Amino acid sequence: MNRQLQRNLVLVAAGAAVTAALAKELHKPSKARTWTGRIFGLPYDFRRPTPEKIAREFWDPDSDAFFTPHTFGVGYGVNLARVTRELRRSR
Repeated sequence: MNRQLQRNLVLVAAGAAVTAALAKELHKPSKARTWTGRIFGLPYDFRRPTPEKIAREFWDPDSDAFFTPHTFGVGYGVNLARVTRELRRSR
């Protein structure tokens, strides 16, 4: 499979996940919408991000998780604090 096709498939899958998550929220009564949850096994969060949440997505030294839910959108980010800890440990 060539790289362009792979990129296109990833973009289509990402777009489908975002669309499905938004549709899931919009099908709820307006007072029941949380704008956060899971779709296709992936976390989603469409609430307004705060600087603290953004920082915690990428740097959470209190967490052992390599991947943390995105602050905004669908999917995961990388906990660089955990990556750094593992790199130091391997030296």
